[in-house]
Amino acid sequence: MAAALALGASLAWGTGDFLGGRAARVIHVLTVVAVSQLVGLVAVLAWAVLSSDAFPPAADVAAAAAAGVGGAIGLAALYRGMAIGAMGVVAPISALAPLIPLVVGIAEGERPSAVQLLGTAVALAGVAVLSREPGKRRRRAAGTGLALVAAAGFGSYFVFLDSSADTSVPWAVTIARATAATLAVAGALRVSASLRPPLPVLPALVAVGLADVGANVLFGLASTRGLLAVVSVLASLYPVVTVVLARVFLGERLAISQRLGGAGAIAGAALVAAG
Repeated sequence: MAAALALGASLAWGTGDFLGGRAARVIHVLTVVAVSQLVGLVAVLAWAVLSSDAFPPAADVAAAAAAGVGGAIGLAALYRGMAIGAMGVVAPISALAPLIPLVVGIAEGERPSAVQLLGTAVALAGVAVLSREPGKRRRRAAGTGLALVAAAGFGSYFVFLDSSADTSVPWAVTIARATAATLAVAGALRVSASLRPPLPVLPALVAVGLADVGANVLFGLASTRGLLAVVSVLASLYPVVTVVLARVFLGERLAISQRLGGAGAIAGAALVAAG
């Protein structure tokens, strides 16, 4: 059951990323983030209210808000990267997010395991291969920089959410989501991006918001029913879902070297999460 729940989380995250990246090719990326985050906010707010948990103290609220900032930056960078580059390149690189908590832990005196060190080396080598376009004049693949920003944003989200969830996980997630939604709406208004997406795109944005919330719930359930190391690895496979959907529905093709690099990036990130 734990494995099935973790794979369900991976499927939901990967599908949501694909739909968000595809929508960002049609409408402004801040519209995508704002609408999807508002949809998700309604769902997590209901979760927080029904949980009957006490509202967290100011320090936890501040940390959760900081997590929301990181999450908003990560999503905007991810969707924009997918809009201008191949999803098969951007999605695996964005999966390097677990490296950020690892680095923070080392700075705080923690000792990484051998598995995490191996995963870091494999992931970085994979990104180095994946991010280079094959050919005589090797260029950096489009969207690589934004994918790295997305990884940093998601990684900071994990760090701050971890420090804010001691009192209540539902409220921490809700505050983070509210912050991200507020930033996205403010950014959209600042650049005059419409907050009323075209009707054909709206179902996809609703699906993005619900998929993200559903994935978080599934992962939380999986972590209480199985070994965290196993659950984390299975949930870390979400970029595979995005890559497969991009191949099937968008016809994306990557060079063999890039496929190997992508596999290395995802495998390395999974090892870091498992450690």
